[in-house]
Order: sequence, then C-alpha cells, then structure tokens
Amino acid sequence: METADMYISGVGSYLPDTVAVEHAVAEGWYPAEEAELHGIASVAVAGDLPAPEMALRAARAALARSGRPPADLDLLLYTSTWHQGPEGWPPQAYVQRHLVGDGVLSTQLKQGCNGMFAALELAASYLRADSGRQAALLVAADNYGTPLADRWRMLPGAVAGDAAGAVVLDTAPGFARLASVSTMSVSQAEEMHRCAEPLFPPGVTEGRTVDFAAHNDTFRRRAVTGGEGTMVLVTLDERMVEVIDRALSEAGIKAADVTRVTCMNTSGEIAEQICEHRLGIPASRSTWDFGRTIGHCGASDQVLALEHLVRGGGLGPGDHLLMFAYGPGVTISAAVVEILQTPAWSQRREGGA
Repeated sequence: METADMYISGVGSYLPDTVAVEHAVAEGWYPAEEAELHGIASVAVAGDLPAPEMALRAARAALARSGRPPADLDLLLYTSTWHQGPEGWPPQAYVQRHLVGDGVLSTQLKQGCNGMFAALELAASYLRADSGRQAALLVAADNYGTPLADRWRMLPGAVAGDAAGAVVLDTAPGFARLASVSTMSVSQAEEMHRCAEPLFPPGVTEGRTVDFAAHNDTFRRRAVTGGEGTMVLVTLDERMVEVIDRALSEAGIKAADVTRVTCMNTSGEIAEQICEHRLGIPASRSTWDFGRTIGHCGASDQVLALEHLVRGGGLGPGDHLLMFAYGPGVTISAAVVEILQTPAWSQRREGGA
C-alpha cells in the first residue's frame, strides 16, 4: 500500500526497567545455552503495571509530540498480543476514557506481533475515506508477566519483553512520512502457532500455558518429514522477500537506500539472516543492538526502535527506516518510513545539532 500522503507527527513509548539475562540464567529462568546462542542482554519487565496503563503513557507522549489536541483525533486503534485485563473488557476504552475522549471510533486489533502494521494500513485507509479526517492514534502494549506465560521460554529465539509504543498517523506533514506499508498472508502455515493444540476449549480457559516455541518446533519437524510442510516453509521464505520488495518499491526506493532496518527483537542470527541474506544490507544497520536490551515486546518493537533512533540521532532528514515483522496466521509485513525533519524532542535537536 503506497502511503505517500500519510505522515507520522508523534511517536511515544513506555519501557519499564530491565532484568539482565545473566540474572535470569543464575536464577534458572533462562537456559545458559540459549543465552549464549541468541545474544540477548536484558529484557524489559513491567512487574504488575497493567498493559493498558503502559499504553496510556506511551499514547500521551506520542500525542504531546504530535502537537495535536485529542479533539483532532478521528480513530484509536489498540493492538496487543497478550491478555490486557478482565476477559470481555476492551482495553482501548481505558485509553479513550483517560486521553482521547468519546468522539472517535476506537477498536482493538488482535493481529499478533505485526499488529501495528495492520493498524497503519487500516488507519491510512480510514483517514483517506473522508477528507475531513485528520489523525489517528495507534497504540500497542503487552505485559507478559502472568501465570500462563513464561517470558523466558515461550518464544523461539526470543524472550518476551513488556512495553508500549504509540504513533500518531497524520494527514498533515509531520517529522516523518509513512512511505509504504504492505502485508501478505501464508494461511497454509496457520498451524505454526497452534500445532498439536485443540481449538476447543480454548487453552486459556483450561489454564494451559502458552508455548509458541514448542508449537513452532513441532510444526517445523513435521515440515521436514512431509513434502507439503516443506513447501509451506519455502513459501514463507518467498513471501518474506516479496513483501519487503513490495514495500521498498511502493516507497520508491531500493534496498541500498535503506539507512536502518528494524525487525522483531529476536536473536542476532535472525537479524543477520534478514538483513544480509535477504536484503544485502549489513547487519550493523539493524536495530538489534537496541532490541537485545529490551526483548521482543509484542507489536511494539518497531515503534520503540523508531523512537529510539530518532531520539538518539540514529535517523535524520532524508533517511529511510525499513520495518519488518511477522505474526500468527501467518502474516508478514513491511513498511518504509522516511524521516523529513529532526523533531524538537530529538537529542540531536536538544543538543543544538
């Protein structure tokens, strides 16, 4: 989806304190061999701070930086990957009550770790549908510190971190332009995140823990022994390349024009594989050095990286950030953000550079 008429006027985040991987290994939470293999340094852990409260804090920062009052917003999209509060209760209502107000359409998206990409596509389409619409607030938040999730072992090649990220997508020029966003599906792989688990009754109602790593391993072992499964893995690899190529093409750039790359905060070898083997971009241009300090924070990873780079001077006017993610379904997403100007909240601007 080409989105040259859509801008990012504000971005915000909430990151709690981190727990060092060395401490987790010493406590027996995280296997030492996994720590050595994946190179993760620390993980953000929010304790008992609810995800919707983290979302509210990130949203406040993004809206303040956008320069828009809440009354200018036309849409609120809240995306998450894990439970947010009481069952049957919508977390977006918390942000709406305490920040946005009642005059906007608000809803929750459950699109997994690339939920923010779906939010960008939906918000861009919603804003375009009526010339009077001005801006949308997109929020992602998760806290995995619950009994049915073991953050240290639930994900293949990653540790789950707690955080929130928020973006104000705007029809008026902001500090950045959303140049493109694209998503593709490989529905033949939908079993990857539920392998060997029945559809009913839902696992959470029976107190079953979530173990995506085990599901993924089972799916891949089956794929190795079966021709059809092998073809699914090949298709996943092909679609990954295809969706990135589409996002770059719609943004009017090539891989060589990409300044930085941000993927999901997983292991170093995965970041290297995506950057060097699929894009031909040095892994040093990825945000892995930042991601390895906070863990895989659900749908917030790319927003957290965007804010980190802009705030720290890692991206400046004329630079392009390629964002990439995949989630259950399987859905694979990519987007390109072009930096137009250095915002006032950047350390580069604050330092007078």
